Amino acid sequence: MQNSPKPGRRNFLKLATAASGGLLLGFNWVESEAATSVVVDISTTVPASDVDFNSYLSINPQGIITIFSPNPEVGQGIKTAFPIIVAEELDADWKKVVVEQAPLDTKKFERQVAGGSGSIPHSWQRLRKAGATARQMLIEAASKRWNVPLSECTTENGFVLHTSSNRRLGYGELAADASKLAVPTDVKLKDTKDFKLIGTTVKNVDNPKIITGKPIFGLDFYREGMLFAMLQRPAFGYKLKSLDAKAAKAMSGIVDVVTFDNNVAVVGKSTWQVKKAKDALKIEWEKADVLESTADHNRLFKEMLDASTATVRRKDGNVETAFKNAAKVVKAEYQCPFLPHNPLEPMNFFAHVRADGAELVGPTQTPELARNETAKLLGISPEKVTVQLTRMGGGFGRRLKADYVIEAVQVSKLANAPVKVIWSREDDMTGGSYRPAVRYRFEAALDAQGNMIGYKLRGASINAGNSTREDNFPAGAVDNVLIDSVDHKSPITTGPWRAPITNFLAYAEQAFVDEVAQAAGKDPVQFRLELLDKAKQKPTGAVKYDVDRMKGVIELAAEKSGWGKKKGADGKLIAQGFSVYFSHRSYVAQVGEVVLQKGKPVIQKVYSAADCGVVINKSGAEQQVRGCIVDGIGHAMYGNITFKDGIPEQKNFNDYRLIRLNEIPEVEVHFVQNDIDPTGLGEPSLPPAGAAVANAIYKATGKRLRSQPFALQEEFKAIS
Repeated sequence: MQNSPKPGRRNFLKLATAASGGLLLGFNWVESEAATSVVVDISTTVPASDVDFNSYLSINPQGIITIFSPNPEVGQGIKTAFPIIVAEELDADWKKVVVEQAPLDTKKFERQVAGGSGSIPHSWQRLRKAGATARQMLIEAASKRWNVPLSECTTENGFVLHTSSNRRLGYGELAADASKLAVPTDVKLKDTKDFKLIGTTVKNVDNPKIITGKPIFGLDFYREGMLFAMLQRPAFGYKLKSLDAKAAKAMSGIVDVVTFDNNVAVVGKSTWQVKKAKDALKIEWEKADVLESTADHNRLFKEMLDASTATVRRKDGNVETAFKNAAKVVKAEYQCPFLPHNPLEPMNFFAHVRADGAELVGPTQTPELARNETAKLLGISPEKVTVQLTRMGGGFGRRLKADYVIEAVQVSKLANAPVKVIWSREDDMTGGSYRPAVRYRFEAALDAQGNMIGYKLRGASINAGNSTREDNFPAGAVDNVLIDSVDHKSPITTGPWRAPITNFLAYAEQAFVDEVAQAAGKDPVQFRLELLDKAKQKPTGAVKYDVDRMKGVIELAAEKSGWGKKKGADGKLIAQGFSVYFSHRSYVAQVGEVVLQKGKPVIQKVYSAADCGVVINKSGAEQQVRGCIVDGIGHAMYGNITFKDGIPEQKNFNDYRLIRLNEIPEVEVHFVQNDIDPTGLGEPSLPPAGAAVANAIYKATGKRLRSQPFALQEEFKAIS
């Protein structure tokens, strides 16, 4: 038995070829969803071979269009969005589009990565051109067949039309002829006003498989004869001293216990058997580095914030003079803890190291990195490593790393067998690659009229590198600015976490801007707009954000939320908090609303206004925004990992709090309508969420929340 992800392009063609022997690729339609390919047994039908137009699409004689989505699907909806763009320019009938996940192929595709909210911006023009090229070739084929001028042919819904003679030919009827034509190098793309599919609501192409439990995730993958492995890894600052695996090796189903790089791997015939054997291991660890605790980190933050030296990231004007002459100075510090990624599907990967190369199958945001790291480890050419992508049950940046892939490769090599490595939830939560912990110190100088004339920000971080984004607002809008940072290198590993750095920095900056607006005696929205006008009319230094786009989302969010005017059923003004942020090339403003129920602040609603350029799939885009907001609020309220002597103190969801269903507020989503090429959306709506809520809680209770998680702060406990 073999339970694999969707057959790759190679297998797809094999099946089509085999059709001449009695098999034909058929298609199973699920209502309005995209088709799912299945193999059916027939013996009399003419074989259906499809025609490749380019790396992204092929068309078979029956008019079925197969579009390959090359980028990893991590829940961001790219497997639906990419084909929508191709199908739009192709003028295809979406009901006849089959979407396939492409394997790693660095010759056909570029940037097969899920990260940085960059897939759509990178591929927008490439995908449009792929669809438009095939459309042009189909028109030319029809023109020749009818012997009419190209200019008289049009396309619609999978057909080429010749209106004056009332003739039409389906794409499937023209595919073979079109494939014999020279590929045009210059094709005309549609005007955005002519889009029919882009901007509409399209269901996720994997919905039927997800709903019916089809094996599409990495954890589902099974290969007859493969072994399973689970690892015991050292805590931070430790190394392996001794191992007694006698009892584990004697347990039923256990094939071997191997060690590498201070890890101990139990290899066996089932997940449960290796889990029980792992628990039976007798391992002694010894100190190999500094053993840090959360108390040490708090001490380090103070030392770094008070340090006389730091790495200067931006300096405009004369900050010292501005603060010396200020009518009022505002100071505040904000802190966030480490966070695990906690994807619903824990880390896992399949590897089969053979004499002639290696086969990899599983969920990864960076398949090329997985391939290259494997090749480097094995000392072979990357061309000898294949990577098949499964759908991912979340990632949030954790699967940008290849450590868990390399574990599978290491174990497969040592066991000389195909092996699937599986992490438990405890492995996942204690295994590192956390969101870095950071503390920020802000200072603002105001003149007598309440104008911000000076701004200072220092970021103190643990394994974050530059914890600031020195060119973000309000830089450029203030004459005198100093932004610097200090970083501590720790044995505790960190990595990208959804909207790296800005996932917390946005909260800290936007909550502090509210504090400054209050000190200036100004409305928080008006205060931001005045600063943006300053950046537009009299900028200081480089302004690396689009003032008009940021003002656009601010004004849209204020309008939709009834900012400052909305009243509750009791006739009183609702407590609202404002936040706006620029990240991943997009702009998002949010308004949080908080009500007091029995004296306890309850997040009731969040309004969101986003400018991400052209929206590809309205359904997917709205869900991205909602998911980001729930993620941002949940971690701001509850997320927290602490350490004692290098060992994480939270290990599973019994002691790591997530937001609960009944705590999720209503979210109203709006998009700025424009023709700007798409910018990022998978992450930009998360950063402003924490500040929108914290500022609303302040409005409702008078309590400032300057550290996350909010639920553990004394100020919050006092009101909840």
